Amino acid sequence: MAEYIYGINPAFEGLRGTLRQPLELLVAKGLTAPRLDELVRLATAAGVPVRPRDRAELDRLADSSHHQGVLLKVADFAYHDLDDLLARWRASKRPALFLILDGVTDPHNFGALLRSADAAGCHGVIVAKDRACPVSAVVEKTAAGALAHIPLAQVTNISRTLEELKEQNIWVYGLAGDAGSTSLYASDLTGSIALVAGSEGEGMRPNVRKHCDGLLAIPLHGGVDSLNVSVATGIALFEVVRQRGI
Repeated sequence: MAEYIYGINPAFEGLRGTLRQPLELLVAKGLTAPRLDELVRLATAAGVPVRPRDRAELDRLADSSHHQGVLLKVADFAYHDLDDLLARWRASKRPALFLILDGVTDPHNFGALLRSADAAGCHGVIVAKDRACPVSAVVEKTAAGALAHIPLAQVTNISRTLEELKEQNIWVYGLAGDAGSTSLYASDLTGSIALVAGSEGEGMRPNVRKHCDGLLAIPLHGGVDSLNVSVATGIALFEVVRQRGI
């Protein structure tokens, strides 16, 4: 089987990336634009067939009309093993930075989280096989090509995975706004760490929380008492970047 990445920028990243094999580029008939011409040249140079299609067919394949007249057909998404992510970290010669998602199910949040993780230089993102959003065209679109660069691992048990990370001297911090959490800005995040973000509604599961070395909170000063998970995680990731001076 195969899947479709839609939109000009995601298609560019799909052609340039190494994690999913591009199979063919579908372009709306009669569509012309300098950026599109560049995309077609890139596909041709990579040996990827370029095929004109009616816009209605593209709408059907993408299950959306927001594809900008471009669909890139790619091989099925292949998850990585945890060992792959650890090897990527060791090869980087930098302190570890991993993002673990416990129960994120909204595809827009998932895509935004992947994009932030890639931009922050994470060594990989880890999700569970259950209670997790699958990689879909919406996720690919929202991630804006991040999945072509950052490895995504799928594990059976998040809690057990946290223990495996701690065995590698990686500190595990859960993002939570509860009383007793330490302020994100008062925490030393310069060493090897993994950040855990919970689901949109309930946050981290109790058993996952128990396996964290500590809980971090973002101080809020307005009328709301919480942030969207992708926004909060983005803030936390870039606080790590700031502290490390990357």
